[in-house]
Amino acid sequence: MAETLWREIETALKAEIASGRYQPGEKLPTEAALARRFGVNRHTARRALAAMAEAGLILTRRGSGAFVAFRPATYPLGRRTRFHQGLSEAGRSPKKEILRLETLPAGKREAEALGLAPGDLVHVWEGVGLADGAPLSYFRAAFPAARLPGLKEGLAETRSVTAALAREGVADYVRVSTRLSAERARPFEARHLRLAEGAPLLLSVSVNATPGGEPVEYGRTWFAGDRVVLEVAAG
Repeated sequence: MAETLWREIETALKAEIASGRYQPGEKLPTEAALARRFGVNRHTARRALAAMAEAGLILTRRGSGAFVAFRPATYPLGRRTRFHQGLSEAGRSPKKEILRLETLPAGKREAEALGLAPGDLVHVWEGVGLADGAPLSYFRAAFPAARLPGLKEGLAETRSVTAALAREGVADYVRVSTRLSAERARPFEARHLRLAEGAPLLLSVSVNATPGGEPVEYGRTWFAGDRVVLEVAAG
C-alpha cells in the first residue's frame, strides 16, 4: 500500500510539472504540505520526492526544500554577446524583467569603466533575465547619461540594450572586456533568482563599447550557477 501511495504522489507531481503548474526553478510544496494534501505521513511524501530527485526531475536543497529542475541554458560570451539573440539561438525563450531604471551619479567603478568623471550621471537598470520563464540571471548595468540621453526611455519600452542603443544612434557595440568569478548568493540575489542563500553564482563583469572604442555600458551579471553554461568564444 505504501508503495502505491508514494507513486501516486510522484505521478501527480509529474503531471503538474508537465502542465506548467510548477515552472523550472520553482519550489514544490513541502513534505508536510504534501502529506496533508494526500493524506499520508511525511515519510511517504519524502519517498516520492526522493524518487523524483533521483530521476533528475527536481533538485533538493537541505534546509530549502525541493525545486523543479532547470535544464541548463547555454549562454555565449563573445565580442557581440546579445541576451535575446543568444538564448533564442539556443532554443530558449528569453525575457527581461525590470526591477529598477533610473538616472544616478556614477559610482567609482562605473565612472572608471565608462571614462566618466566622479559624479557624472549614468542610467542604471537592474533586473532579472529569464529563460523559458525561469530566472537565469540578475543584472545591473550603467550607461553614460550625457552621451545617451534617451536611453532610459528606450530600455523601458524595448527591454533590450541593443534596441535602446540603436535608438540613440549606436548601431553596433562590442564587448571589450569580461571578468568571470564565483560568488555566493546574497539575500536579494537569492530572492530574485529563487535560490537558497549561499547558492553558487557566476559573476560576469563586462564593458561594452562602440567599434571605435567609446564605452557605452558597464555591466555586472550574476548567473545562477546550476542553470547556465557560459560558453566563451575565442578571440
